Amino acid sequence: MSQTQQLRLALLLFVGSGLCLSGLDGVGKLVLSESGLLLLVWSRYVGHLLLSIPIAYAFAGPRFFVSARPGLQLVRSLLMALTTLLFFAAVQWLPLAEASALAFTAPIWVALLSWKVLGESVAKSDKWIAAIGFSGVLLIVRPGTDVFHPAAILVMAMALANAVYQLLTRKLTQDSAFTTLFFSPLVGAVVSSALLAYQGFPETIPVQSAVLLSATGILGGLGHLLIILSFYRAPPASLTPFVYLQMIWAIALGWLLFGQLPDAIALIGMAVIVSAGLWLILHRRRALRIEPQLSGKP
Repeated sequence: MSQTQQLRLALLLFVGSGLCLSGLDGVGKLVLSESGLLLLVWSRYVGHLLLSIPIAYAFAGPRFFVSARPGLQLVRSLLMALTTLLFFAAVQWLPLAEASALAFTAPIWVALLSWKVLGESVAKSDKWIAAIGFSGVLLIVRPGTDVFHPAAILVMAMALANAVYQLLTRKLTQDSAFTTLFFSPLVGAVVSSALLAYQGFPETIPVQSAVLLSATGILGGLGHLLIILSFYRAPPASLTPFVYLQMIWAIALGWLLFGQLPDAIALIGMAVIVSAGLWLILHRRRALRIEPQLSGKP
């Protein structure tokens, strides 16, 4: 397979992962009122874990669970569980598109926090673009107006946790990607299982709700698997700008499933956040391409 064909396949896989993860958000919001938050988180992570174990075994062998940095893997897994908990806690009250847009401030947080976590320099221009990006948040949540809902704070906390999660992922290069795939849902599955066992599993679950709950685990696990497979075929820097296609899926699902469409001001805010995030991603990609030349590396 030629390099061009590899890149096209990687792009298809990456776009497919975005569809899966957007579908997870939509299905989760749809079933949330019937299942409750804890059962939803449990289904999402137990399903993801059950899907990841045979895949990790097939690709990484019987020692797929052995990590060079298990502590970091567990912290990252905890952060992933926290992002899910915060997002679905907020999306009970927020429209799907607006919540997704606020969640997509994560790349802005990544740019600002990379100096602290990874020791990378942050350009002044990046800080200004980040500030512009956060102004888009104000257009969406509009504090002091009837549009504002406190749940928006939960999504912003989720975006911050997601940014740290992404930065820790970049520190786990010693592990197989499939080891990381296994660890990703581990904390969420274990903790939610313990809490649900303490609270008590529901005696009965409607068939439709059971199907939707099962779908959350499949969509979450499949989405993460497709991301890994796409990164095996192309550099992450060439794919990550396309993550913002998920905003289109979120708007479409919000309209199809819940009859919700953002107003004009919210759409402008979304455009500001997406533009700032894309600029930061592309600027960082250019910097990484230039740095090896400056240091004399091939």
